[in-house]
Amino acid sequence: MRNPYQPNINEVKLSYILHALSDPIRIQIVKFLAEEGEQHCSAFTQYTLKKSTLSHHYKVLRESGIIALRIQGRHYYYSVREADLNNRFPTLLSLILTTPSSDI
Repeated sequence: MRNPYQPNINEVKLSYILHALSDPIRIQIVKFLAEEGEQHCSAFTQYTLKKSTLSHHYKVLRESGIIALRIQGRHYYYSVREADLNNRFPTLLSLILTTPSSDI
């Protein structure tokens, strides 16, 4: 199996990130991963999403450069690229994480 695409942090554009975060569920996924750390792909259960829908959200977040994927055997683990994002776009991640859910 080949590894899914993950952009180098220098390839990540602010417009890609903002587009990825245009869906409130994706913002919730980012907040969840930032709070809980690296998680198995099935860990996000706050919403009753189909597996294919959740997979799509992970793909958009991964391809935009917000989250990283680690594959171990047949298991997929996701985490927020905190250090990379903070270096590339200082304060952006903290703004996302501190925004109240009611304002999303």
